[in-house]
Amino acid sequence: MSDNTVNAALRRMGFTSDEMSAHGFLAMARTLMVELLPGIDPEAIEAQLAHGKSGPLGAAYDRADYLEQRRKMMREWAIYLDRLRRGADVVKLRPAIPRKRAAV
Repeated sequence: MSDNTVNAALRRMGFTSDEMSAHGFLAMARTLMVELLPGIDPEAIEAQLAHGKSGPLGAAYDRADYLEQRRKMMREWAIYLDRLRRGADVVKLRPAIPRKRAAV
């Protein structure tokens, strides 16, 4: 599915481009995986997101695919999403209070 398809669906649901985007889901998932799935190598997360290898020689010499770690990560991610769907571990946030700008 293309970014444009996801973005168009988000707009039809009423989300503005400042609120959410297709890429925003990837950024959110990556951040949560790093923080909530202990023991998962960030390189495995990058591989799952189909990001290129880091560094000038990464693509040339690093051929690791992290398949076993990625399987474990996706199982744990699915469990996390199922818990959210059932309402567990959800923290309600209140809207931010706008700060007053200091006079210059």
